[in-house]
Amino acid sequence: MRQLAVIGADSYIRWADLPGTGHRVRVFLHGLGASSTFDYAEIALHPALRATGHRSLLVDLLGFGYSDRPREFGYTLEEHADAVAAVLDAEGVRGAEIVGHSMGGTVALALAGRRPELVGALTLAEANLRPGGGAWSSKIAAWPEDEFLAQGMAAFTADESDPGYLATLRACAPHALHRSATGLVRGTATAPGQLFTAYDGPKAYLIGELSRPYEEEDDAVAAGARILTVPSAGHTMPGENPDGFARAVAEASSATAGPFSPGSPRS
Repeated sequence: MRQLAVIGADSYIRWADLPGTGHRVRVFLHGLGASSTFDYAEIALHPALRATGHRSLLVDLLGFGYSDRPREFGYTLEEHADAVAAVLDAEGVRGAEIVGHSMGGTVALALAGRRPELVGALTLAEANLRPGGGAWSSKIAAWPEDEFLAQGMAAFTADESDPGYLATLRACAPHALHRSATGLVRGTATAPGQLFTAYDGPKAYLIGELSRPYEEEDDAVAAGARILTVPSAGHTMPGENPDGFARAVAEASSATAGPFSPGSPRS
């Protein structure tokens, strides 16, 4: 586990660093209430992904997983992106493939807009492409922060039935969860979908088979992304079908080795 002080001397963002056989780097960013070190260890070590030779960085965003939970941090999409940029700067990484699920995908878009030299390819899994958030983040953001800390967090964890997600949800800071959800609802200064369209590197968008019909698929197609399906999975695809998720990421990665055409076949 590696760490970097990003907000004062006592607040650290942390990530796992899994070596590869080549020079390319793949960075995993988790969704709201989740953790990359929890969600992606099995996936990053999947044979389909190991075969690409990438080194893998599994980043826990501030407030989640093993990272610290500073109260003075705003947890906006841009602030999360800047913290990820600090990690990549510390590691000397440029042109990484960023794999972002849900909120992590929207953070990846903010990163690409703010620090384009850090991003060599985008693989987004049902990332929020529109301001307003999703059903889950909107429910959280509807609470005033003080009320969410006093009552809302307990109510949301009591309603969660997925034991894996419940584990990471219980580990995250309630103020980080609420402020991150609020950031998703607010969106970015330039709409995430516009950032995706403007990004001119290889880009893919993963959709769970059970999520269809999926509204933002049209946005991803309009942005020129390659659309890939994760079978037998819905929105929480890294946990529902890690094998299918890893294979879809590997297929997306195959486009980064050479010129990418938005007209590539979709599956």
